[in-house]
Amino acid sequence: MTTATLILIILVIFLLSAFLSTFKVVPQRSVFIVERLGKYSRTLEAGFHILIPFIDKVAYKQNLKEQAIDVASQICITKDNIAVEVDGILYLQVIDPQKASYGIDNYKFAVVQISQTTMRSIIGRMELDKTFEEREMVNSSIVEAVDKASGPWGIKVSRYEVKNISPPQSIRDAMEKQMRAEREKRALIAESEGDKQAKINRAEGDKQEMIARSEGEKQRKINEASGKASEIEMIATATGKGIREIAASINEEGGMNAVNLRIAEQYLSEFGKLAKTNNSMIVPADLSDIAGVITSVTNVLNHTKSELPPARK
Repeated sequence: MTTATLILIILVIFLLSAFLSTFKVVPQRSVFIVERLGKYSRTLEAGFHILIPFIDKVAYKQNLKEQAIDVASQICITKDNIAVEVDGILYLQVIDPQKASYGIDNYKFAVVQISQTTMRSIIGRMELDKTFEEREMVNSSIVEAVDKASGPWGIKVSRYEVKNISPPQSIRDAMEKQMRAEREKRALIAESEGDKQAKINRAEGDKQEMIARSEGEKQRKINEASGKASEIEMIATATGKGIREIAASINEEGGMNAVNLRIAEQYLSEFGKLAKTNNSMIVPADLSDIAGVITSVTNVLNHTKSELPPARK
């Protein structure tokens, strides 16, 4: 193969590669920055594009997707002089590809550095206990600081998340003891509160029981009194009715004879009972004078009858 043929082959290959390099296919959610003769020319979006050989060149390729960048752990000194190791993750997105290409050499490295310096500054103003409680505040402060600094670079920082805050082992041991003591304290307080509530409940139950018992006793006495009153009233009503019936019977024909006979029978019956006992009794001198006793009783009845109201018909 002669030298001329070799040069021709090399020239054809070079021209072919140069021709093929003029065809560019840009992927979705990506852009290419094209320079013409070393100067920014245009931005190629997703799709098929043709460049001018040896004049146009793709200088930068930018990804428009949201990117997650790991922020390496670093040592931060808290306000109470405790060294803690903190790391996180940063989420950002390229908004202006031209500024991201020409505004800064490496925007990823820059935003990581700003995140770390901001983190050290924020942690330095906080005590150790607050670093665990104020994570949301730390995240928002870092996002605000990095987003403000990266604005001229065409970068938008969406959020920052603190992953780990690791104090020294001695501090972790002290914190573990403190948490254990706090848990024991809460357990004792809860137990005492439970015992207090139980005593209150028992006292309230005893109180309710005494009230219920007294109410029952009160109702029982009321019922007994009401029953006795009803009994007295019924006895009085029955007695009055009986007296009225007796008075009516006496006023009828032959009523007095029946009364005399009843008195004589009871008189003899009672004297018959006296014979069966050993009691000392005062009796009339003349036991045969039964007619005199009956006459005396009859006079009393007549006198009583004259004082009674007339019988109802």
